[in-house]
Amino acid sequence: MSSATLLRHPDVSSPGEMTARGWWLVGLNVVLPGTPQLVAGNRVLGRIGILATLLLWVLALVALVLMLVAPSSLYTFATQAGSLTVLQLLLIAYAVLWVVLTLDTLRLVRLVKARSNARGWIAAFSVIVLVGLAGTAAYGSSVAGSARGALGDIFAAGPSVPPVDGRYNIMLLGGDAGPDREGLRPDSMSIVSIDAATGKAVTIGLPRDLNPVPFSSKSPLHALYPDGYGYHDKCDVDVCQLNSIYTEVELYKSDLYPNAKKQGSEPGIEAMRDALEGATGLTIQYYVLIDMQGFADLIDALGGVDITVSEKVPIGGDENLNGVVEWIQPGKRHMDGYHAQWYARARHGTSDYDRMARQRQLQDAILKQFNPLNVVTKFQDIAKAGAQVMKTDIPQSMLGYFVDLGMKTRTQPVSKLELVPPAIDPTDPDYSAIHQLVKDALAPATPKPTGR
Repeated sequence: MSSATLLRHPDVSSPGEMTARGWWLVGLNVVLPGTPQLVAGNRVLGRIGILATLLLWVLALVALVLMLVAPSSLYTFATQAGSLTVLQLLLIAYAVLWVVLTLDTLRLVRLVKARSNARGWIAAFSVIVLVGLAGTAAYGSSVAGSARGALGDIFAAGPSVPPVDGRYNIMLLGGDAGPDREGLRPDSMSIVSIDAATGKAVTIGLPRDLNPVPFSSKSPLHALYPDGYGYHDKCDVDVCQLNSIYTEVELYKSDLYPNAKKQGSEPGIEAMRDALEGATGLTIQYYVLIDMQGFADLIDALGGVDITVSEKVPIGGDENLNGVVEWIQPGKRHMDGYHAQWYARARHGTSDYDRMARQRQLQDAILKQFNPLNVVTKFQDIAKAGAQVMKTDIPQSMLGYFVDLGMKTRTQPVSKLELVPPAIDPTDPDYSAIHQLVKDALAPATPKPTGR
């Protein structure tokens, strides 16, 4: 008997024939959903199933081609609210369609006519496939919804900005609010400068006790502090130094930046942008503010981070190291969020500059954890944690480009320039020398070939 006759006109009185037909139908439902209906049932439903399946294959093929030839286009699609909504609706529709097609295929199989010892296997196989396909589509829809919500919470809806001198300069602030502090005060300040073509990155770390801090003539703070902001000037907060500029402007001078909120920023952040531009001579296109209090959740969502500890770091305790709860010992450590957060924030036992270096080390470790497997398997936890700890004015329209650029960055070593002693004296900085150090770090001189 031909397979077509077996599927369309079986001998219902033959358990063996009906068993073979059952396996054929459930197998076709896996290979090309809609086929069982087309050959043995409702042909309209079958055509819908086949067309939907072929459309899915075409979309998958297009995505694969884009991944190979134009990955930034695929990343842009995957990071826009509209496209994520369409993707979510498509996945829901496919999940419902697969449920309908699988249940209808089981109806067409007519299990009661198959051999008794095969009925359970045919039904179980169909259910397993149904759970796999529909469950995957449902999970994908849930991830798309989570991504849309998280991206909308974190990223702004502003216009894209071109690179300056071929580079994107992003200000990275690690904020640390606390009950013993007057407002939030960035404890970690750096600029990540990325080559817009190659993805090669340089991080420039600035000490929080830099004094004075100059502002360019375009900054509204320049008129108030023409000679720079620092210990020697009158200010409205308890300590006048680089990282207190945010607090002072937020609490007392927010009217200097009336458009900050509309731009997805804050007056204090814009003041810090002006300060870091004046200190380094760079133009800063975007900022990222990370709340260190919620940092542990993000690290736990990533599954922890791997850190090589060079000297022991205390958890808890005062400046005399009384009351230390635990020590993070030297060596290679896999840290959860709690320990990684203390590793970055611990104030005692080492210098402020050592603390800066640990924070930069943690940033590199987190970047390495953002691999495709981690992001896919833990995306919802990462998205939830990211929305709690991060604020930025990077526009959503630029995400695809920056994801593609970030993939290039991950494959290369990140250069570091720390503007700390002995390279500079934070209490008497030479900004001409600092600007030259920055230029040299971004465009290192090519070694001249030596003659033989």
